[in-house]
Amino acid sequence: MSRVALSGVGGFSPWAVFNELSLGRGRVEGGHAYRSAFQRDRARLIHCTSFRRLDGKTQVFLNGTGDHYRTRLTHTMEVASISRTVARALGLNEDLAECVALAHDLGHPPCGHRGEDELDRLLKGAGGFDHNAQSLRIVEVLEEKYPAFPGLNLTWEVREGIQKHAEGYEHPLTGERYPSPSLEAQVTDLADEIAYSSHDLDDGLDAGLLDFEELGGVPLWQLACAQAERESPGFDVRRYRGFVIRCLVNMLVDDLVAQTRRNLEEAGICTLDDVRRHPRRLASFSAEMRSHLAGLRRHLFGSFYLHPAVSGANDRAARLISELFAFLEANPDRLGGKARARVATDGLQRAIGDYISGMTDRYLARQHAELLGATGS
Repeated sequence: MSRVALSGVGGFSPWAVFNELSLGRGRVEGGHAYRSAFQRDRARLIHCTSFRRLDGKTQVFLNGTGDHYRTRLTHTMEVASISRTVARALGLNEDLAECVALAHDLGHPPCGHRGEDELDRLLKGAGGFDHNAQSLRIVEVLEEKYPAFPGLNLTWEVREGIQKHAEGYEHPLTGERYPSPSLEAQVTDLADEIAYSSHDLDDGLDAGLLDFEELGGVPLWQLACAQAERESPGFDVRRYRGFVIRCLVNMLVDDLVAQTRRNLEEAGICTLDDVRRHPRRLASFSAEMRSHLAGLRRHLFGSFYLHPAVSGANDRAARLISELFAFLEANPDRLGGKARARVATDGLQRAIGDYISGMTDRYLARQHAELLGATGS
């Protein structure tokens, strides 16, 4: 059996997910002459409606606030790029890692995490709302691309990775529950952290909401500046902040690769089964880098995410979700046609949650204006 990646990047490590050993799809399909199952999944994801909508969804700043700020789509693309880099360095399946990255935020509602919190509050009586679970629901149920089945019929390995923080992963053939997902899923989870930590920092500086002087007290920023200075002595950090952030990303990626290799060796990992049966995640940053990242996150929360220019706008947008949700509960006939058709099977609240979570920021505002008009507060 060949263990060479179809991308031609070289051989897979023995703990990678081999293309030939995928556990398959929920509904059996024929293979493809020259594309692996994961390459086909990649195409299904980038061509689905929910993926395109990510371009109109908030990352930190509400969509349309500025031309250069990240959206949920550009964030996803950055995660995919980092995931492929880390997967390649560790001899993992790059195509699988990229698929997990492309799918990981499909279920995010408008208004970013503030919108997710609001939907979770509104859906408490119907199981709550979590964007990871919603991403899985989208690819398994809500997308309608094929007449023979609902969803996208993705491989089990991609759906395993979308679950992200699930309590155990059930093998589709044996029913056994593994405590850990594939390494491809694990490194993508941390690639997500690298991406949002670095690009939120970049956006915050671009918006003038983060201060260069105050960042001087953040150890991870200091380390990145020192690395940038070694590579290009005397550069202007304010003009070339992107150069510093590139160094920061490289440092995080290097640390993730090195520490994960150490973890694999110390745990005696020899196979993919060893990875899945291990009680703890094997992909990780070093203890020192985790501490540095935590320091950066604390600074971002205190100086950026909670800044009135960010939190105030997101709070106002989340109020639109709440008011629109209440209106649709009282007037279910105003739901979109596909959501209305699911009321009988999924319940009214879940159908409303599906409908609103699929909206872009712009469509949420338009629906609120059209349906509530002057009655909205």
